[in-house]
Formats: sequence, structure tokens, C-alpha cells
Amino acid sequence: MRWDNLGDSPSALFGTDIVSRTVDTPEFRGITFHEVRARSIVNRVPGASRMPFEWTVNPYRGCSHACVYCFARKTHSYLDLDTGQDFDSQIVVKVNAPELLRRELAGRRWRGDHIAMGTNVDCYQSAEGRYQLMPGIITALRDYANPFSILTKGTLILRDLALLRQAAEVTDVGISVSVGFLDRELWRTVEPGTPAPERRLDVVRTLTAHGIPCGVLMAPVIPFLGDAPEQLRATVRAIAEAGAASVTPLVLHLRPGAREWFLSWLEHHHPHLVHRYRTMYGDGAYAPTWYQRRITRQVHEFAAEFGIGPSLPGAARKIPSAPAAPGPAGAPGEDEPRSPAGPTQLTLI
Repeated sequence: MRWDNLGDSPSALFGTDIVSRTVDTPEFRGITFHEVRARSIVNRVPGASRMPFEWTVNPYRGCSHACVYCFARKTHSYLDLDTGQDFDSQIVVKVNAPELLRRELAGRRWRGDHIAMGTNVDCYQSAEGRYQLMPGIITALRDYANPFSILTKGTLILRDLALLRQAAEVTDVGISVSVGFLDRELWRTVEPGTPAPERRLDVVRTLTAHGIPCGVLMAPVIPFLGDAPEQLRATVRAIAEAGAASVTPLVLHLRPGAREWFLSWLEHHHPHLVHRYRTMYGDGAYAPTWYQRRITRQVHEFAAEFGIGPSLPGAARKIPSAPAAPGPAGAPGEDEPRSPAGPTQLTLI
């Protein structure tokens, strides 16, 4: 593994004291944790981004959720790790994230801007059960009454329910859960390390019952596997029945790193679709605009049928204002450089 920018200089991402651990328990078998001390934890979203938020916190790098389409896979290549199996099993843990965040929030230059989490990899992946970084992070944000939002597929967020309620009493807290489809066979192969879709909807139900409105990012909608009208309708209906405040559809996008890994998965599980995907996506990362518009229109129609509103850009994260032209969901933090502007998705977390 290559660790760039190690040391004590202001430009270094991590200190030199890196500890790599393997844990021989069923939950973490095959996973290596690289414990690092980050130099900074509040990261500015690049200016070219169209995200409705400017600042992110990412306590982990790599993700055992192992979603084959994850756009953040490319970040592992910067450490000379592959964007496939290594991304799923070589997890960088910023062990000093809570204390570092508290220090940065206390800085004279910090103005209390919204901080988005879950924008790169899931902050409630299984590693969080071992390292428990999020309670300290949420506590710091609560103590400074700093607005924040979280996007997750993890049920572990319910462990921090009391802290989230406390934070919501003093600042704006936006929670979104990602549920793109209900198909269990598709879930087992495309999102093998995540809780089942119905368990994620239980998270929505529980948060809502405790007075914390929760939106659902219906992502990804996977062409030819999860986009039939009856599939979309069933998913929206389940989301509405869980009490979600809003639903925001997002069509699968395939950035470099994720694209190669997803197409390899597709060739193994659905080889008859490989040509259709190559035709649909061409050399780009995004499905055609006409397709995105069709999916968005259908989901919004089903949302209206079941009495649940679509989410405006930034609304699910409780961000006061957002740019007029939204871009793709997720945003690179310090781990991912911004690629040149191209076709954008029609909806945004």
C-alpha cells in the first residue's frame, strides 16, 4: 500500500503512526483495518461541484457494504489498492475523527456551516460497530449546535437515536436512508454487505416515530433489473408506508473504478445485459437524460399516489438553499478529485 502525504506538514492528510489490524471474528473476517490519525476532518467540497452542501466529514475510507456500483471505489486506487475487493476489505479508519472535529468546530474561522456525512462512504458501515466514531462526532456537532445531515444504508444509526434527538433540539438535522429497490435476490448480489431493504425501511419507521423526519434516497434505480413500473411502484409504496418524509429517485451512475467493477459483476450475474449497458452508458458515467427523466417522472407519480412528496435539492439534508442545477448524488471529499463537468443526474440528496 502507498501512503502519500504522511508526516507532520500542514499539507499531510495523515500522520505517520498507522496501525493495520485484522480481526478474526465472523463479522470482520477478511477485513483489514488501517487506523490512521487524520490531519483534518472537515473537508470542503470542490468549487466545481453542484452539491447543495460545502463541507463534509468522512471518518472512513473504503466500505464493507461492498455495493458493486459505489462511486467512491476510485479513491482506493490513490493508495495503490484496487477498486474492487480491496475497497470492500481494506478499510481506512480515521480514529481521531471525533476529537479532531471538535477542535475544528471550535476554531475561530469556522462559521457553523452545514456538514454532510455519508457523502463518500457509509459512516454506519460495519466498522462503526467496532470503532464507534459517530457518537463522538454527533456529540461534537450537538455541543456546537452545528447543522448536519447523514445518508446511510446502515441500521446502526439507531444506536445513536438519543444523540440525534438531542442534536435535533438545538440545530437542523437531516437524515436520509438509501433504499433503491426491494428485490432480495438483487440486493444479495449487488449490495452484499448491507442490511436488507426492509430493515432499512425499519430505520425510517423508527426515526419517524421518534420525531426525526427521514427522507429516502431511492438509489440506485438499476436499469433493466430494478426499473420496471411495478418494481418502482412497490418500492415507493413501501417507502411511504414506512413514513418517509420524501422520496428522491436516482438512476445508477457508473464512474471510473465503479464502472469496471459493476460491469464485471454484470457479466457474471446478467451477461445478457452487458451489451445493453454499454449501449446505454457509452463512454460516460450517466444514463441518457431521457431515461433519467422517465424514471423521475414515474417515481414522482407513484409518490403522489401514496401521499409522499418528492424531495427538492438539499431538502432532505435540511439545507436552507441549493443551487438551481443539481448534480449527481454523493460528493468527493478529500479522498476524491472532481472530474470534469458532464451530464448530471436530475435529483440530488
